[in-house]
Amino acid sequence: MALAPCADVNAARLSLCRRVGSLAVGLLGAWLIVGLALPVAARPNVVLILCDDLNDYVEGLDGHPQARTPELRRLADSGVTFCRAYSNNPVCAPSRSSFLTGIYCHESGNLFWNKWFQNPVLRNSRTMMEHFRANGYETVGTGKIMHHLKRDVWTHFHHEADYGPVVYDGRQRVAHPGVPQPFQSIGAIDGSYASLGDVPFADDANPQSGWIYGRWGKQVQPYRYASDDDRDPTPDERNAAWAAQRLRQFAASDRDQPFFLAVGFIRPHTPLHVPQKYFDLFPLSDVQLPVIQPDDAADTHLREVVKPSDKGRRYFRLLSQSYSGSTEGLRAFTQAYLASVAAVDDCVGEVIRAVDGTSLKENTIVIVTSDHGWQMGQKDFLFKNSPWEEATRVPLFIRAPGVTPAGGVAESPVSLIDLYPTLVDLCGLEGSTMKNKQGKPLDGHSLRPLLQDPAVDDWTGPEAALSMVYAGDAYDGDLSKQHWSLRTRRWRYIRYGNGAEELYDHDADPREWVNLADDPAHDEPRRRLSAMLWERLQN
Repeated sequence: MALAPCADVNAARLSLCRRVGSLAVGLLGAWLIVGLALPVAARPNVVLILCDDLNDYVEGLDGHPQARTPELRRLADSGVTFCRAYSNNPVCAPSRSSFLTGIYCHESGNLFWNKWFQNPVLRNSRTMMEHFRANGYETVGTGKIMHHLKRDVWTHFHHEADYGPVVYDGRQRVAHPGVPQPFQSIGAIDGSYASLGDVPFADDANPQSGWIYGRWGKQVQPYRYASDDDRDPTPDERNAAWAAQRLRQFAASDRDQPFFLAVGFIRPHTPLHVPQKYFDLFPLSDVQLPVIQPDDAADTHLREVVKPSDKGRRYFRLLSQSYSGSTEGLRAFTQAYLASVAAVDDCVGEVIRAVDGTSLKENTIVIVTSDHGWQMGQKDFLFKNSPWEEATRVPLFIRAPGVTPAGGVAESPVSLIDLYPTLVDLCGLEGSTMKNKQGKPLDGHSLRPLLQDPAVDDWTGPEAALSMVYAGDAYDGDLSKQHWSLRTRRWRYIRYGNGAEELYDHDADPREWVNLADDPAHDEPRRRLSAMLWERLQN
């Protein structure tokens, strides 16, 4: 029998959820239920932690058996894990602009890489940060939150996004020289992975070459590395330290004003450069490969609507060409990805410990998630921005004091669009999220019923999580030409802009190896899900 997501932890946790989920509402829970009538000072604080490109290689999500994420596991043990949480657009910019405004990409028309604050719908709708601020919260952030930063939506924003450390050859940013060609030719971001202990150009007698921080522009800021114990902090470590310090300051103050703090970590986004100690956790010869079905792409249709030069297909092809084949290449890349996940887990832990080590723990909601996942060679694809499980699925952990049972596991499909209305509900935020009639209301649904009782089957949200993959500028205004993916508890249904379809039965095929769309025996679920998709797009 195929194992469901989180099968190794579900049984015990779901039993606990059924017994105590609906009863675990203490004093703060009672406050949250009547939040609309509360003064600002009684509302809970919020800590939102965003990782970048983090797929299900997290302990408890069954993505990779060697994943090392003890900090996320501890958070899961104290709150609720959503085993079927999905990105609404599995690439950085549109995903973030969507869930941080609470509006689907197809509702706003901000489908891909355009700046969200220039979009006529989104600029007339409050971001999550703006709505908290309008409700009396101090809103502070650091790192990568929105892909396109707009500082004035925050009370204070500290560090901008920094993808470093990156490699500098003395003239320009390049991929690490230890990465074989032709994969190295991809460039400094997506074409690079290496331990920081492997200092690039160490013997070239050029003092300007080596590691640098990752801000773009002409100015170069060197990144000093002598050893893991004698080096500059990485951008993620710097953001974790700032967030932890700010949280301790909040805890030590006698302020009545609640806060919303967001910290955005880059890893495991490429380049996969982290300290040597994280690579040491995964000796290359011991790294287990992603489970991949030979010729798994044969019955899929993405290749019919994207060019061979598009990133996912090209990156997989170049990685395979750079080694003796895909097996060796995926082992090297997987080692670097697992190391990067372990590194960001430590950063997440530093922020959560700053909450748990103070009085903030009793009145602070903690959320950890990612903007989307990452395809690790499945279906000959190495990237995000695909309609399949690996790229659309995201980790989602929520701890709301007095509301969430410890160790709860929710199996219902949800998506990132639900985060904003959930926080409005839990924090009792008042007022419209629309700035004027040119804006739009929130599209998602509050996750409160699933937070209170993760085993509940009935909540106000839809049966299926919706994801969209952008079809390109030629079809920017035509929703029928985009590529769509629906994920229910059992099924994934995909419809491409050319009309091709895919259907996967997760009860029997959790790795989406067998496309059933053309199987007459499965015509009923295919038709039902197709109708469900068009109904969602027309409403």
